[in-house]
Amino acid sequence: MTDDRMALVELIEQGADSDLVGEMLAFAAERMMDLEIEAKTGVPCGSRSPERLNHRNGYRERGWDTRAGRIDLAIPKLRKGSYFPSLLEPRRTAEKALAAVAARQTG
Repeated sequence: MTDDRMALVELIEQGADSDLVGEMLAFAAERMMDLEIEAKTGVPCGSRSPERLNHRNGYRERGWDTRAGRIDLAIPKLRKGSYFPSLLEPRRTAEKALAAVAARQTG
């Protein structure tokens, strides 16, 4: 698994076929968001079920900056509550860490 990851990172850094890598990342991100939303709503997209916990309510656009370039994501919205893809959370944590380091250096 680690060798595969390193090969992918090398491919991205070389810039070879970055469109293909970007498309693969976009597909994987979309599929991951679909699975997470299925878990929150209780049913797959387009299905009807009395066990439904929530409903989808459109999408919001958000850019995701990766080594393969910017990927435009359509993040599903819910009627009740909120949803933020788990694949984007580490970036938020990294931004908090960067802000903490910057605050220490200025203070």
